[in-house]
Amino acid sequence: MSIMTTISATIVALEHFFIFYLESIATQSDATSRVFNMDKEELAHPSVRSLFKNQGIYNALLGFFLLYGIYFSQNLEIVTIFVLFVIGAAAYGSLTADKKIILKQGGPAILALISILLLK
Repeated sequence: MSIMTTISATIVALEHFFIFYLESIATQSDATSRVFNMDKEELAHPSVRSLFKNQGIYNALLGFFLLYGIYFSQNLEIVTIFVLFVIGAAAYGSLTADKKIILKQGGPAILALISILLLK
């Protein structure tokens, strides 16, 4: 695996750990309100907190399995699968929630995929 792929895929993993932090730990913070463009009052609703915590776990698992593929198994196939998963989720989010998601969440994953395809 190239150094560029390692760096870009690690950035994707770290981004998802940050999303996990916002959704599962700092659910009602100013940062979460700003990133998700939601009022803090809305974030305080139990149903929203529950949904965010659930989504946060998915993001943490994405980060974990990317790091596993990069550093422990050094398996490019695992890294590729999870990078594609992130791109798919970002594409869906850009169609259903906010067009900027494709760049914010998908951008690093797209760069990682390009690195995988060109540099392996």
